[in-house]
Amino acid sequence: MNKTITPRLIPALIAIAFSGSAAAAGFQLLEQNSSGLGNAYAGSAAVADNASTIFFNPAGMTQLQKIEVSGGLTAVGTSFKFSDQGSSAGAFNGTGNGGDGGGWGFIPNGYLSWGLTKDLYVGVGVGAPFGLKTEYDERWVGAAQSREFDVKTYNINPSIAYRVNNFVSLGAGLNLQRLEATYKRATAISVNGSISPLKLTLDDDSWGWNIGALFNLSPKTKLGISYRSEVEYKTNGKIEITGPAAANSSDAKADITLPDVFVLSVTHKLSDRIELLGDVARTGWSSIPKVDVIRASATLSGLQIGSIAQTLDTDFKDTWRFALGANYKLNDEWMLKGGIAYDQTPVKGASTRLVSLPDNDRTWFSVGAQWKPSKTLTLDAGATYLYVKDASIDNNQGTVAAPLRGRVTGTYEDSAWIFGAQASMSF
Repeated sequence: MNKTITPRLIPALIAIAFSGSAAAAGFQLLEQNSSGLGNAYAGSAAVADNASTIFFNPAGMTQLQKIEVSGGLTAVGTSFKFSDQGSSAGAFNGTGNGGDGGGWGFIPNGYLSWGLTKDLYVGVGVGAPFGLKTEYDERWVGAAQSREFDVKTYNINPSIAYRVNNFVSLGAGLNLQRLEATYKRATAISVNGSISPLKLTLDDDSWGWNIGALFNLSPKTKLGISYRSEVEYKTNGKIEITGPAAANSSDAKADITLPDVFVLSVTHKLSDRIELLGDVARTGWSSIPKVDVIRASATLSGLQIGSIAQTLDTDFKDTWRFALGANYKLNDEWMLKGGIAYDQTPVKGASTRLVSLPDNDRTWFSVGAQWKPSKTLTLDAGATYLYVKDASIDNNQGTVAAPLRGRVTGTYEDSAWIFGAQASMSF
């Protein structure tokens, strides 16, 4: 897809597959650790209590021990239930609501931080900043628009941090990234009742960068600022069509610019037991105004190189996310966590809402706990329920003229659960 929504990234260096269902708005995956999940990721750029700060704010490495390792796994379960309110399948005779378009995805992460000197730190993180999967019944009413949309991303993030003085630390990192996307739908071509399934696959490697600063404003208060750059992809792949329309198969290409993210965070200790956390984040989703899939080879049916195979009018807008959290320290071993967040969708309205991304504004309700069985080992666990506003859709991709992908009209009832666990060690 050109500027495609196929992302929410790279290493051929590792043989780990990351796949996830988007939990943050759009197809962004905030779940880069489990220690922050219990706080709804409030204070994400200021906490700096384990090596996962490499992703959220690399400057935070200066707050860690000489060597720290952190790793975890997050499970994301999404539900997208469509209720038809007068849809038209176009040339394709699909019927039904498609079942639940959501499902479960698993997002691993790992980090290593190393203090070269008292003030200079290096580290590396592995995670998946974007991801999405939706899958519907094969012959549902919207099958000509989408049956399956699967995005996998991989990210390797080497980083460096320097403590300027006791009050200011700075950090920066590179992001070596890979994108893999699969898109399946029924072509709106029917011959004697036959269907022509279409499968689009795209992938590319690219890179971006991130920077951050951490300010120790007082012994009780920290302020963190972080920025992750856009990442530009020029993907290549194939359009594979079987059945009566097989002659329209071809190579494909598409460009996409994944959004940048700016985060401002603060933490403040009210007492030895109580800590408050806050977060404001801006995501530049307007980097994806539309998605064009371009033919990179001629077809047997006579379609030319450079012609547009499909356009997805995403028309995304930039979004804000606000989060508040609190920690309560029971004793030297146990801490309880809680948080709430409001997360805007990049989707502007019903006419541009895609069945592959039936997204809407959501509210996070999070709880978690931390256990320190020793001075060198910390275990975190968290759980979040995402309440998502019902999302109306009225996406018309042709019912009386080519491309005849039909009109999907109705309402989506969405929700999600997130569960995560993490272990962190210092040496």
